Amino acid sequence: MKIEIFHPGKRHGSHSLFSLYTALFLSAAVFTGRSQPVQSSATRPAPRTDPNSQLAHEQLLAKAKKGGIDIYFEGDSITRRWGATDYPQFLSNWTNNFFGWNAADFGWGADQIQNILWRLENGELDNVNPKIIVILAGINNVVNRPPNEEKIADITAGLKAILDLSRKKAPGATIILTAIFPRNDNMAVVPAIFKINANLAKFADGKKVRYLDVNDKLADKDGNLYPGVMNPDKLHPALNGYQIWADGLKPIFTEILGPPAKTDHAPAPTGDPSARKATSPSLQQQSANSPVGK
Repeated sequence: MKIEIFHPGKRHGSHSLFSLYTALFLSAAVFTGRSQPVQSSATRPAPRTDPNSQLAHEQLLAKAKKGGIDIYFEGDSITRRWGATDYPQFLSNWTNNFFGWNAADFGWGADQIQNILWRLENGELDNVNPKIIVILAGINNVVNRPPNEEKIADITAGLKAILDLSRKKAPGATIILTAIFPRNDNMAVVPAIFKINANLAKFADGKKVRYLDVNDKLADKDGNLYPGVMNPDKLHPALNGYQIWADGLKPIFTEILGPPAKTDHAPAPTGDPSARKATSPSLQQQSANSPVGK
């Protein structure tokens, strides 16, 4: 690259100035070691602007206002699919595990941490007053490229922000922080997931903030998923994966709430506002940099 030296007082054409600024930008990128595009911080609440997500937000606001919720699940599509009408097999598993505990699902597909923060800040947890909040988030910030240490720290801080906001909105609730599940569409990201989970575990006090890690049931010590626990995309749980998560949660639910009742007062489950049915194409592998989808 040809770079013109900039001398104060010397007249420079716009092309020369552009070359200088371009060179400085590229040099900064090299010396800072940034190989990933700069994204908004996970700690800064950000709304989803697509119409379907806006409809979903209104739908979840209406669900929150109905009340009767003792267990509040929050997250992205991994959480959403479990209690969604457009995934009937998963919803059946949800009902079999949680009926009588008044559980409601507030996950939304493709959300990053900052999107979840925005939803929580904009009414979805207001006056719900659940006794338990289950959080599983962050995989859409990791995506499937190994994050650098700066991004790992940002994801950790974003998860702490979700925890802090949840405690502010529902001070009486016990928070269950679920370890991010391993994704195997690129094994190079697994060490970063392990680092984030180690950071997440430090937020738990064993009382009002619990840490639940079921990854040893989902994968080996290196993060290689066991057969049958995830869908072919290697990141969304299959029925066996959801049951493993349920088996980890239910002892905590029983400890705090007692055994499930014979009736349930949670709002009716919701689904994708676009009303697109979940069929086999929904299990297709996500593209390289796409978030965990619907």
